[in-house]
Amino acid sequence: MRQIVLDTETTGLEYKLGHRIVEIAAVEISNRQLTGNHFHRYLNPERESDEGALQVHGLTRAFLQDKPKFREIARDFLDFVYEAELIIHNAPFDVGFLNHELGLEKMSTLDTYCAQITDTLKLAKDLHPGKRNNLDALCERYKIDNSKRTLHGALLDAELLAEVYLAMTRGQESLMMDLDSTNPIGSQIDYGVDSLSLRVISASAEELERHECQLEQIDRESDNRCIWKKMEC
Repeated sequence: MRQIVLDTETTGLEYKLGHRIVEIAAVEISNRQLTGNHFHRYLNPERESDEGALQVHGLTRAFLQDKPKFREIARDFLDFVYEAELIIHNAPFDVGFLNHELGLEKMSTLDTYCAQITDTLKLAKDLHPGKRNNLDALCERYKIDNSKRTLHGALLDAELLAEVYLAMTRGQESLMMDLDSTNPIGSQIDYGVDSLSLRVISASAEELERHECQLEQIDRESDNRCIWKKMEC
C-alpha cells in the first residue's frame, strides 16, 4: 500500500468558524523510502488569517491572493492520495479541515478516497506516554534535523513527519526482514547451534529438591493438573 504523509496550514483553528486551508502538502513513501514524489499547493482562502495562525505560518493574504482556490486543486489532490494510507500528525485537525473543504464542493469525505488514516500523534503518545509529542519534540527525540523549521510550512513539516514516522516504526519492519526471500514458509532454518560453545550449568541437589517441592505444591493446588508433572511421566 502506498503511504502518503500529509500536512496542512490554515487561517485559524476552527473550520466551524469559517477558517480555511492556506497550504496543503503530501509526500509519498514507498517501501519505507521517501520517493521524492509529492503534492504541494498554496491556496487562496478568500479571507484573512487569524493573527496567531499568521505568526505560525507567515502566509499573508497578499501572498495568497493569486493562488488557486481549493476547488481548483481538489481533484488533483484526491488523485494523489487515492487508495493510499494517509499519515497525519493530529489527524482529526487536518481531516476536519479537508472534509470541510470537500463538503463545500459537495464531495465525499476524505476517508472514502484513501485506504486508511493513521494518526502519528496517537502513535507517539502510545510509544512515549507523558512526554511532549509535537513535531519538534519528536524530531529532537529521533535525532532528525529540523533546524530549517523557523516557521511552520506544510511541505517541510510533511517531510519531517515522514522521517519521524519511519523512525517510530522502524522496529516493526525488522521483525519480517527477508522472510519471504530467504526462508519460505515451511522451510527449516539452521541457526548453527551445534557450532556454538555453550556452558551448561547443572542444578544442585538442593535446587532440584526445591524445584520438586514447588511442582508438588502447584499440583496439589491445581487438582493434579500441573503440566510439568505430567511431562515428567
